Amino acid sequence: MKVLMFGWEFPPHIAGGLGTACEGIVKGLAYNGVETLFVMPSASGDEDQSATTIINASDVAVDTALMNETEFLDRVKYIHIGSNLVPYVDPEEFSSVVEEERRRQEKDFRISYGQKFKFSGKYGKNLMEEVARYALVGGTIALQHKHEFDVIHAHDWLTYMAGIAAKRMSGKPLVVHVHATSFDRSSNENIDTRVYDIERRGMEAADKVIAVSDLTRNIVINKYGIAPEKVVTVHNAVDFSGRENMVVERGVRDKVVTFLGRITFQKGPEYFIEAAAKVLKRTKNVRFVMAGSGDMMNRSIRQVARLGISDRFHFTGFLRGADVQKMFALSDVYIMPSVSEPFGISPLEAMRTGVPSIISHQSGASEILKYAFKVDFWDVDAMADDIYALIQYPALASFAEKQGFDEVNRLKWNNATAKMKQVYESLIQ
Repeated sequence: MKVLMFGWEFPPHIAGGLGTACEGIVKGLAYNGVETLFVMPSASGDEDQSATTIINASDVAVDTALMNETEFLDRVKYIHIGSNLVPYVDPEEFSSVVEEERRRQEKDFRISYGQKFKFSGKYGKNLMEEVARYALVGGTIALQHKHEFDVIHAHDWLTYMAGIAAKRMSGKPLVVHVHATSFDRSSNENIDTRVYDIERRGMEAADKVIAVSDLTRNIVINKYGIAPEKVVTVHNAVDFSGRENMVVERGVRDKVVTFLGRITFQKGPEYFIEAAAKVLKRTKNVRFVMAGSGDMMNRSIRQVARLGISDRFHFTGFLRGADVQKMFALSDVYIMPSVSEPFGISPLEAMRTGVPSIISHQSGASEILKYAFKVDFWDVDAMADDIYALIQYPALASFAEKQGFDEVNRLKWNNATAKMKQVYESLIQ
C-alpha cells in the first residue's frame, strides 16, 4: 500500500508540532508496511528520507499532457479570493468582484501554465496564495503519480485544498488529518472565516477524517457538521528512536519550571505567569522559563514586569532540535496550560526526558496521560499548588517522573499508525 501525503513542514525545518508529527507518522507507517510519498511546499534537501520519499512542490511544474489548462482548472475547482477584497459590498457587487477575480486568476494561471511556483513553505503574509497554488501543484502531482498510490492523506487546513485537488484528479479516496481547528487557534468569536471555510470544505470532501483526540473529534462533529461515523480518533504519539537523555550542567541551584510552546492565546501563557507569581509568594528557590515565540510575547513580558517577578523569569525565544532537549534536561517541572489543545506532544516529550508534567484538562493529551497532573487552564491556584508540590516534595516528583516515563514509552507511533492503516484499508476495500 502506498499513500500520497500532503504536509506543510518536515524536520529539521519546523515551526511547531505538525512537522514533528508528520515525521513520526511516516516512520510508523513504514514500520507497518505502508509506503508514503510526502509532498511539501519547499524542501531543503536535508530532510530524512529513510522512511518516505519527499516531493518538493517547488520543483513541480503545473503542467500535464493529459488535459488542457481549462479542463485542469475546472477539475481542481481553483478559485482563491484575495485578502485584499473589500469586505463591505452588497451581494450583487460582491458576486461581480468574485467573478472578476476568478477571470483574473485564470488568466494569470494560463500565463504561468507549465511553470513552477516557488513556495516559501512559511506562514507569512502570502500564506493564502501559497495554499491555493499548492492545490494546483497537488493536482498535477496526483496526475503524474496516479498509478503509484492508493490513498491521499492531507495534514491540517494548509493542505486540504491540495488533497481535494488530488482526489478530483485521481479518483482516489481522501483522508484529512485534523491536528487543530480554527476554534483551537482563537476564541469562538474571532476565528478566521477563510480558514474555517477551507477546513470545512476539506472535511466534507474527505472520505474519512482523522482527529488527534476525542476533544478535536467533538469539535469536528459539532462545529463543522461532519457525520460522526466519518470521524475517527487516533491519538498522537512521539518518536523517541535515536534519542539519548541529555546531561547538562546547571548554572543555578533553583528548581526550574518550563513552559515550552507558541506564546499565543491557545497556549495559555498568561495563566502560567499568574501561577508563577503565586508560587513565588511561597518560595523563592525556583525559576520560571517561557521558551517560545508568538504574538503574545511582548504582552507576557509586560505581565511579568507588572507582577514584579522579572528576576525569577526567563524568556528564551523559539527553540528547536537539540535546544528543546537541553531545555527539558534543565527542567524540574514542565507545564502546558493550554486553553484549547487538540493534543499536545510536548508533555510526552518532557515525560520521556523524566520531567514531571502539568497539563490542562482542555488538552487531547489529558485523555491518555494518567500520570500527568491535570488542572483547568483558568485555575491558577490549582496550577500553583501542583507546581509547588512537585518542587517541594522530592518523593512526589520522583513518583511522577518514573510513572510518567514508563507511560509515554508505551505511546508509540507504530501503534498509532497501525490504526491509520486500518482507516486506509477500509477505504480501499
